[in-house]
Amino acid sequence: MSWNRPAWAARTLVAAIVIAPLVHVVPMDRLTGRLTRRARPLRSGRVPPDPELARWVDGLLRRLPWPWHLTCLKRASVLFYLLGRAGRPVELRIGVRHVPGDPLTAHAWLVRDGAVILEPGSADVSGFETIARFPETSGGGL
Repeated sequence: MSWNRPAWAARTLVAAIVIAPLVHVVPMDRLTGRLTRRARPLRSGRVPPDPELARWVDGLLRRLPWPWHLTCLKRASVLFYLLGRAGRPVELRIGVRHVPGDPLTAHAWLVRDGAVILEPGSADVSGFETIARFPETSGGGL
């Protein structure tokens, strides 16, 4: 193994405990701005694979009570930070979907190089209209 499993497990735990409840009280642009500034990549190239980080985050957030309990926004926010620390920056997107007769649905996910990454199971974001992306892009529309 070329990466330090205990150190990354501890980083994941601390990130989940600190970041997840903040999505309830801090505006996303401020939260992601702070996470981006604090997520300077580690000097060592020894980091776990993306899917391993996602499994750890999912497992932690599933076991913790509210305000930590797993939601797509909490998951995406914690992974946004951890992947930045690992030197693999991603974009966090939030979107909405409305199917006539159903309530409005929102979802948060991660994108790298234009491709959706680390979506659990059969999650499909193709029907969601992106309403926000972080870090914000300088381009015109969302």
